[in-house]
Amino acid sequence: GDKKTPKGTFEIENLYFRQDRKQKPSTLLNCVKIKKNMGWCHDINFPKKYNKLFKINKRIKHEKLKRKDHKYDLLIPIKYNFKKPIPSKGSCIFIHLTKDYKPTAGCFCLKKKDFLIMLKLLKKNSKIKIF
Repeated sequence: GDKKTPKGTFEIENLYFRQDRKQKPSTLLNCVKIKKNMGWCHDINFPKKYNKLFKINKRIKHEKLKRKDHKYDLLIPIKYNFKKPIPSKGSCIFIHLTKDYKPTAGCFCLKKKDFLIMLKLLKKNSKIKIF
């Protein structure tokens, strides 16, 4: 919730992608098609759903994965505050797409070309080191 990218070494989750906009990229990661009702919870009032993928519920604050812009056409959640998440410690920390490198709320982003190169290098047990 501090709008900063967390420091440390973290595992990564699946690759989520918009099949209606992109074909499944070449990667060893598990690939999940983004559907209209998919969200990532960042509501501190729902600790069991916090920092997890869930079916969108309008009462629960969330990050919508199927967006009008192209930022989440490809995204990988970083497993920060992930296994036993503590509400308000941070949620929805993603590697996602950008065109302009404007500041994010804690995520980090890559241009599509670089993201696709990264996907070819990643393995299921790859980790990301942020410092």
